[in-house]
Amino acid sequence: MDDKIFGTNPVFEALNSGREIDKILILEGARHSRLAQIIALAKKRGIQYSTTNRKKLDELSENGNHQGVIAFAAAHEYSSVEDILKLAESRGEAPFVIIAEGLSDPHNLGSIIRTANASGAHGVIIPKNRSVGLTATVAKVSAGALEYTPVARVTNISSTIDDLKKQGVWVAGTALEGSVMHYDADLTGALAIVIGSEGAGLSRLVREKCDFLVRIPMLGQAESLNASVAAGVLMYEAVRQRSKTK
Repeated sequence: MDDKIFGTNPVFEALNSGREIDKILILEGARHSRLAQIIALAKKRGIQYSTTNRKKLDELSENGNHQGVIAFAAAHEYSSVEDILKLAESRGEAPFVIIAEGLSDPHNLGSIIRTANASGAHGVIIPKNRSVGLTATVAKVSAGALEYTPVARVTNISSTIDDLKKQGVWVAGTALEGSVMHYDADLTGALAIVIGSEGAGLSRLVREKCDFLVRIPMLGQAESLNASVAAGVLMYEAVRQRSKTK
């Protein structure tokens, strides 16, 4: 599955048709009326775009005729946060949501989506900017789970957390300095688990928005777990706790 679209007209038509686009790369210094239209459409739809050099575009297009622009199309249609909450309601279950703040590795996001599906989570939320989207690699690593697990892409994670809390969802963040071990935290009921980026972890604002922070014991020399592994540990701790309340 190829998630790249090359050329001014194909990229413009993809944008104009409403196709899900994660980001656009444009040749720096390029002057073309169609490129201006592409930028205008990207701004209108809130799609991230940036400039780069010709060498980068040539590499990404395998020296194809990119005409100074490459768009990265989503491998699957995005859902909304409302869709995720409605899915929980339709199952008669308390919402169980995974929020991934700023992951850059598609393997991590794909693994999290796969585990979210396996653990019965109702959906995954990611930010529009500074995060990997639903690329072909994410779809492949999810091993089919992307077809069944809604993924919502939002403009602002902290605002989304506020909205979830207003609907009775408790928000648990993951941090090395968390005040409670993951197996001692209450992960039953309406819950959102927030996983930070691979390098920096949770941002300060998102950390402050969480109702509580949990930590996973690290008994060896490694300082932290891979993001998708940490997410899996927490999701299945929630599964364990929830199974006891049924």
